[in-house]
Amino acid sequence: MKNIFKSVGPAIIVAAVVLGPGSILTSSKVGATFGLMGIPVILGATVLMIAMVLLAARLGAVYEHSLCDELAARLGRPVAVAIGLTLFVLVAFFQSSNNIALIGGMEPLFGDEPLGFSARCAILVVANLSIIGVLYLLRDLYRSVESLMKLLMAMMTIAFLLNFIAIFSKPRTYEVVASTADLDWLPLLGMIGTTFSVGGAFYQAYLAKEKGWGPGDARAAFTDSIVSMALLGSVTMMILLTSWRVFYGHPTPVELSSVGDVARQLEPLFGSAAKIIFCLGILAGALSSFLVNAMIGGTVMSDSIGKGASLRDKWPLHLTTIALLVGMSVAIASLAREGSTVHLIMIAQALTVLGIPALAAALIYLGTRKELQGERSIPKGIIIIAITGFCVSCVLATMTAVKVYDKLNPPSPPVQTASAQHGTMTTCNS
Repeated sequence: MKNIFKSVGPAIIVAAVVLGPGSILTSSKVGATFGLMGIPVILGATVLMIAMVLLAARLGAVYEHSLCDELAARLGRPVAVAIGLTLFVLVAFFQSSNNIALIGGMEPLFGDEPLGFSARCAILVVANLSIIGVLYLLRDLYRSVESLMKLLMAMMTIAFLLNFIAIFSKPRTYEVVASTADLDWLPLLGMIGTTFSVGGAFYQAYLAKEKGWGPGDARAAFTDSIVSMALLGSVTMMILLTSWRVFYGHPTPVELSSVGDVARQLEPLFGSAAKIIFCLGILAGALSSFLVNAMIGGTVMSDSIGKGASLRDKWPLHLTTIALLVGMSVAIASLAREGSTVHLIMIAQALTVLGIPALAAALIYLGTRKELQGERSIPKGIIIIAITGFCVSCVLATMTAVKVYDKLNPPSPPVQTASAQHGTMTTCNS
């Protein structure tokens, strides 16, 4: 167990950033809306994520240079820049959901009434400036982040497990009657996008280099990927099943439009304190994802333009700061529209699916080069599952684009004529 704990490191950072507030809220929404239908989706997404993370870890260990430098050497610098820019944009959307979740986690602590727009903006500005300060002040950034993510993942797993046991030890007090007809499938797509996060998997290659892994560390990479991603899938499953047990088929359905609504699933264990505890959990998830998520975009973008890929370089830190500020700006613009907090988070989470095919294709391309022989070779089973993930990501990207377009452009209500409004009937001769 001690050796396993030592091996776990880079992938636990990926798991922690993926299991952020958006993932918690989206999985809760899926459990309340679709019930047990979400279980095979989580299992499939977890298997695909394990393969992608393991592939990226192996690439980071066997290649001498970083991923974008390897792509630039083979396909040209513009291709590397396109990959870096794609991931940077995805990070901005994902980061906006972290900012919105931060507001959603803090508002219930101040009462039932939502905070004003100015107060929300002030919270986001202070939080982002604090994170930027931490970014530049920490001397050994990787080691600090790894230790913190291990602690946060352990705490989140224990908390959700205890609540899971408490809920399933009590019988239901109502008969389950629910239908999946005319449901909004966007939360389901968002949950797939957060569990099968190729953007996070792509960053695993950079974390492997920060860890100092080489071609001989295949066993450590395998253990790290399996344990960390299985933990991610298990916690997501517990959240979904908890929400299913509490909300699915309830005679008085809850819209789950606020963090306070979602917090009701913790009531079996924590009672009246459920809202406060859940909000603190959302805050912890948001803060744990805040820095690492922005680091993903900043590091890969810096690497794509040839300015360095190590956390000890300046450009990754500068571009990480820009990612933080862009995410904050997108969140403020979204909050200005005064939409549902949970709904805004789900749209941002679902939009992250759109760039997955390009990132998956880049990993598969680098993993199938002929020079990867002997101990540097990538097992064919991993490549096959990764290719399956690429195909799945293409389907998801298409479905997500259609769903998000429909959400942002709802059909206009039919215009009634004057005669119809007065209840008169007109006839015409054939």
